[in-house]
Amino acid sequence: MSKALVPSGSTASGVVPAVCSAIIPGLGQLVNKETEKAIGVFAVYTLAGASLIGALPLLGPVAGVVAGAAWLYGVFDGYIQGKKRG
Repeated sequence: MSKALVPSGSTASGVVPAVCSAIIPGLGQLVNKETEKAIGVFAVYTLAGASLIGALPLLGPVAGVVAGAAWLYGVFDGYIQGKKRG
């Protein structure tokens, strides 16, 4: 990622990864150079989202909760780790 997009030493250094993860789950981890974690967040969100679309009615809400939890984790982790790196 470009140095212009990730300001170092700024108070907003955690905001960019958080916004990236809000748009595409796992992208904030990728911005923070945590590739394995980025793949994991994206995979959990994608698999839960796919299960939500084609699941049995009983599993749909559970898949929705898992997808939502993965999304929230990605956003908060992107912010926290970005602040630590900044």
